[in-house]
Parts: sequence; structure tokens; C-alpha cells
Amino acid sequence: MNTSSLGMIISGSFTEGFHVRLVSHSAQTRIRTGKFVSIQGDKCRFFSLITDLKLTVSHPDILLFPPRPEERLLQKMLLMRDMSAIAMVRPLLILDDAGRISSIDRIPPHFAPVYSATNDDISIIFGSESTPGRRYFSLGSPLDMSAPLCIDLDKVTERSTGIFGKTGTGKTFITRLMLAGIIGKDAAVCLIFDMHNEYGVQARSEHHDQPFVKGLKTLFSHRIAIFSLDPHATQRRGISPDRRILLTYQSIRIEDILSLQEELNLHATACEAASLLAARYQRDWLATLLAQGAHLKELAQQVGAHPESIAALYRKLKIIEQLPFFQQSESETQSDIIDEMMDYIDRGISIIIEFGNFTSTFCYLLISNIITRHIHARYTLKTEQFLGSHQKRDEPKKLIIVIEEAHKFLRPAIARQTTFSIIAREMRKYYVSLLIVDQRPSCIDSEIISQIGTKIVAQLHDEQDVHAVISGSHNSQYLKTILSTLGSKQQALVIGHAITMPMVIETRSYDEIFYRDILSLISVTKNIPIQDLYTSSPSL
Repeated sequence: MNTSSLGMIISGSFTEGFHVRLVSHSAQTRIRTGKFVSIQGDKCRFFSLITDLKLTVSHPDILLFPPRPEERLLQKMLLMRDMSAIAMVRPLLILDDAGRISSIDRIPPHFAPVYSATNDDISIIFGSESTPGRRYFSLGSPLDMSAPLCIDLDKVTERSTGIFGKTGTGKTFITRLMLAGIIGKDAAVCLIFDMHNEYGVQARSEHHDQPFVKGLKTLFSHRIAIFSLDPHATQRRGISPDRRILLTYQSIRIEDILSLQEELNLHATACEAASLLAARYQRDWLATLLAQGAHLKELAQQVGAHPESIAALYRKLKIIEQLPFFQQSESETQSDIIDEMMDYIDRGISIIIEFGNFTSTFCYLLISNIITRHIHARYTLKTEQFLGSHQKRDEPKKLIIVIEEAHKFLRPAIARQTTFSIIAREMRKYYVSLLIVDQRPSCIDSEIISQIGTKIVAQLHDEQDVHAVISGSHNSQYLKTILSTLGSKQQALVIGHAITMPMVIETRSYDEIFYRDILSLISVTKNIPIQDLYTSSPSL
């Protein structure tokens, strides 16, 4: 426990929080919103965040006749007796004398001293990476502290997770940290849709003195497989993909196209025409449409659709013919790419799907929809077989699917048509959860946002986005104040299922020290000499 207190409780309530009078000007300058503090009660300690700061005076007339700069003695006397700085705190946890942690159900007494939390407090409340039997992982440290603050990766995998923040706040940086922890701690297998090729081999650094950082494939060479839509682009960046992705027209279902209605600017009548084609030609609906370019009127008559609707659908979907990773028909010599993915996942190997130069939103949405739908169907079958066999060896491995630009998949208008919304609502019923990364959470269906278990929120300025990420959270008004004070880089508010209480963190650096730490984790958990891990990991 710190020997010098920051201040003392002078008033407040259970519902509105408590006022802490800061004891000195030095304490005032050391405190900022989001700081983690402890309050010493009679037989327990309360843990809280500073949610707001304000200045008060004992009488309003002081503000009418403030002391001039040269009246230093008067300033000093007023500061001692009539002016004070007040910090607002909202206790969230109690630690009793027996070391038990519980939710807040009482209030601290008058004049209870308030201290900066210690490193030991952090370890007690949030656990540590060395805690036996739990997969704790440090994303960073509390504000103004050097102690690692951990989230519980076992709880991360129980529900979907969201990483939010406006453009340029380091969402990808935080996501890479999180994925490194999940893979390093063997908490789950990951399927990462890497739209901008930022997670595989290497990526640009957040710091000017370090132009590039290692990707996940570079760190975990034998635990990551790269599946590429553009093998030549992957090779130009210094590594050959493990597999090339080839799909067929038959793999595209009508729901994949309907979920792209806004992206393709498809009229409702064109969508109806697609449904009529699918009803008539089943899995061959797209191949039939694209093959009948000169006979669209006849095709419209055959399925009972309006010719103009069929023509519009043909014009919008003809772009698929230009994508080299789509084949017109299934080949007996071509292995099923979904089978190959499932083989890797069953062996505990995470997959990064690289898009290379095919970075259009259309490609990203279409490929992600197709693969996720197939993977989810396979996982549903595997789960049902496991529940029927009751054999531990048949239990599916936990799978986390990572998507960027999540609002494009989960908009209210199309949310119920996508597999992603099904996964978000199932809450890992079939061992699959999401890690969604997005800068516009207000555009995501509110029901899906409510199902997200853990949220890591970087700086957001849009009022609707702020409301979306904290709606449904306990003490949302206080969290909103804290969010408004976050820095633009390497700061985030962590709330939800995987952390003991909401906390503001300064994210750890993704550098050589982190590489060494994460490889040490694997060395300990897998009983592999760390030098062997360095040898097997390709260098940049």
C-alpha cells in the first residue's frame, strides 16, 4: 500500500459515485481520468477508476474577485482553505480481508483515504501471466503504471470480441497483439481475413524508428498457415503461401449475393431474379447466368423473371469472371479448399487469408461470406457429432474468426442474412466466435453489439459510435467520460467479460521485447527450447 494518499472521500452516493478531495497540488497534477485507485475502508478495500476531475471553491464570491498573479500569499491561503480539486470515483470491486473479490455492495466511509493502486493490486485483481491453470495475457499497463494488466483469454473465447476505434488509432496494432496472445497461449485457433495483408509476414510499424514489425507467420511459423487469393503478391513480400485459394461458381450461394446488395447497388427486383435462378438451377445458378450472356431474355422467360432484372443482375455479377480465384466448374483434380482449411484447424494451426492485390470491398465481403458460411456449417456438424459421441477427442477446437470492416457484414439491413450474425448470436454454441474490428460501431446491428462479450475501445469522436460501444454497459455514463479523454495512440478502454473491471490501458509495445516474451510463453507451455523457436521462425 502506498504511504501517501492522493486524497480522501468527502461525499457521494452508491449510484452517483464519490467525491475525493485531493490533498495537494502535486496529487492534482498526478491524476488523470482513467487512473486506477484504491480506497481504504474499515475492513476492506474498494477499487475504482477516476471518472472525472473538477475544481471547486468554498464560496462563489472568490471567483468574482480572483487573486492577481502577484498576490501569491493570498493564492496560497485560498488554496489551503477555500479552493480544492475534486476527483470523481466510481468503486466497482471490493477486496476483503480474506482476499476475496466481489462486486460493490457497500460504500466507503467519510474521509477514507484514496491511494494510487500498486503493482500488487493489479496482480491480485486482474491475475498475471504466471497464474497456473489460467490463460492470462497482458495487453498493456494501467495509466501511469508499469505493471502488466491481463485479460482472461479463456473468457475471450467464450463470447465474441470487438476492437473499435476511429481510423489511425491503432486498431490493427491492438488486434495483432491480441491474436499473438491467443495463438501464443494456445487459447483458440484463428481464421483471419487479412484484407490489407497486415498480419502475415510483416507490417508497417506504429513508430518511425522501427519501419516494420513481424507478422504472425514470422512469429509463429509452424502454427500459422497462409492461404492466399493472390500467391504472386504473397511471394513478392518474401514468403510462399501454404495454399492457394481456388473456389468455384457453385460455392457462391444466393445469400452471399443478397448480403452484398448495397455494395453492388442491386435493386430489389434483381435480388428477386437471383432467387428465381437459384430456385431453378440450385448450385449452378451463377454459372448458368454468366453463361447466358447472349440469351438473357430466354433465361428470364425460363425462370419467370423480368428481363431487365436478369440483365441488371448479369451486369453486376459479371465482375466475378475477372477474378482468377474463381473457377467455372468443379474439377476432380482440385481439392476442396474448405477441407484443407478444416484439416489445418483440426491440427491447431491458425489460418491467415491474404487478399493480395484484390483489396476491393466486394472481394473481401464475398470471400469472407463464402468461407465463413462453409466453416460454420462444418463446425455445426462437428459439434453435433461430438455431443452424440461424448468422446473428448471429438471435441472441436475453439475457433475465432477475425473480420475487419465489420459493419459492412453486420449492418441492421443485412445482419440476419449473414453467417457472421448467426455466430455472434450463438455465443460460441458451436465453438466459433468472432473478433470484429471496426471504426463505425454505430453502423453494426444493436442486437449484435449487445452480444459482444469483451470490447477494446480506442479513441472515438462520433457521439453515435461512443453510445454504441458503451450501451448496455454498467456505469455507461462514466465510461463515456473516460472515453472522451483517451489519447490518439496506444490507449484503450477495456470492458466486458474477459476483464475483472473496466480499465484504461496503455498498450504494450510490439517490438523485440514482445517477440521474446511471446516466444517464451510458447517455450513454457509447449516445453520447447526457446532457441528452437527462434531458429524455426523466419526473420525479416
